Amino acid sequence: MKSSTYQFLVGCFAALGSFLFGHDLGVIAEVVISDDFTDRFLQTNSDSRSGTVVALFTAGCFCGAFLASFSDPLGRRGAILAACCVFVIGGIIQTAGMVIAMLYVGRLVAGIGVGVLTMIIPIYQAELAHRKIRGRITSLQQLFNALGQIFATWTGYGCYQTWVGTGDSREWRIPLAVQIIPALFLGALIFLFPESPRWLCDHDRGDQGLQTLADLHAHGDAHDPYVLAEYDLIQAQITFEHSQKKTTYLDLFRTWPNTRRSILVMAIQASCQMTGVSAIQYYSPRIFSQIGISTSLSLLFQAVNAIVALLGSAACVLTVDHVGRRPLEIYGCAFLCVTFIINSAIIKVFPTTSNNTGAHWAFVVLTWLFNFVFFLTSGPLSWAIPAELFGTAMRLKGVSLGAMTSFAFNTMVGQVTPIAITAIGWKYYLVFVVCNFTNAIFFWAFLPESKGLNLEDMDELFREHPTFVPGSNWLPSSHVDEEAQEIARQDKVVRDGSVEYVERIS
Repeated sequence: MKSSTYQFLVGCFAALGSFLFGHDLGVIAEVVISDDFTDRFLQTNSDSRSGTVVALFTAGCFCGAFLASFSDPLGRRGAILAACCVFVIGGIIQTAGMVIAMLYVGRLVAGIGVGVLTMIIPIYQAELAHRKIRGRITSLQQLFNALGQIFATWTGYGCYQTWVGTGDSREWRIPLAVQIIPALFLGALIFLFPESPRWLCDHDRGDQGLQTLADLHAHGDAHDPYVLAEYDLIQAQITFEHSQKKTTYLDLFRTWPNTRRSILVMAIQASCQMTGVSAIQYYSPRIFSQIGISTSLSLLFQAVNAIVALLGSAACVLTVDHVGRRPLEIYGCAFLCVTFIINSAIIKVFPTTSNNTGAHWAFVVLTWLFNFVFFLTSGPLSWAIPAELFGTAMRLKGVSLGAMTSFAFNTMVGQVTPIAITAIGWKYYLVFVVCNFTNAIFFWAFLPESKGLNLEDMDELFREHPTFVPGSNWLPSSHVDEEAQEIARQDKVVRDGSVEYVERIS
């Protein structure tokens, strides 16, 4: 098996944690409009209660992302196992819910587990991956998020069609229950996979770190030139970091290079939520109803939307390490801005009372197109980029800061959207028009390209790269020379009489 394939498969397994996030994002739209759920829990203050059920999950994610920043003693695998256990408890409470308070508590607890997972998993993936395929591996986070949404939306649609109008609680309990299964699977098997080599080196287990790098990048050959070069870079950075005082959240803002990347990470995560994707994911039936589309048909359209998201995520996995992070962010936000402009106009001109089938289909297709582009660009990159911008000592806290920003904005959108749709209708979407436009301008001006760099190059990137990005051709001084690497590989081939060193991606 090629080393790149092995890294990809490990990344896929870890991304089951993101499957849980996607499932919870996708399942709630069907749950809050099911007949039995509405009769039990939403007879009074329906907008506020449904918004709280949605928002408490992401509030829990916020807390989980904060707690994950202190998980370093557990290791990456230990943190994933702990998060799975917490998520299972939350899933059980939700599924067994008899009063609205149980739903609130279950969503909050499950959110804590997901918050830890969505923060740790891209870090784990980034620390395992070769720099040439790091974007592909970390983008698996969003690919499995989309898979989770597919599973949730189609399960929800099937349960709705089966039990609609019957008053049977299985209409919403089954979709909430099935999310427990992948959490059990991930938690049970995570220790069969390698620990992060950077975490091992950071905890005085350099020999294990070197061997893990060799297993990941060189079929176990600890004398491979690339493995030794990467190991030396990791050890040099960790030695320097250990000579400094213990890192705190305040260190993210003590110097301009750290402040700069902290601002970027927060901006990337906030901008992702302010594309409007969360409003569409959580409240698609409410949104579609604004142009007269029935609940049943809305759930079907949302299920198709989840498939579209998977296709977009797959396209990102295939292209991100070729195109780069920067172009995808800039042009993605610009395109999302255009789709919201058109859809806002459709809702205004063709309201609920309209019978214009063409307008309905235009709105639905544009929503699908929005989702495809989002999952090609902003969605996966909001997790992939933060995981690679910080050095080893600051990575947990830096990514945690970004994740908390994401979940804070997600919680706000989840709470505000049902109230805003009722109060101002189509005008609410103008917020997302403005945000997508300004996002594109911000990324054009300030987001440097991190494609192809080692994780250990990021400190130098933000120390030496100009703040205003356009026109810069900066390259890191520590970048390993590709020609020298190739000569070393060829020498290895001559000495060992083997062709496997040429065939693999080191």
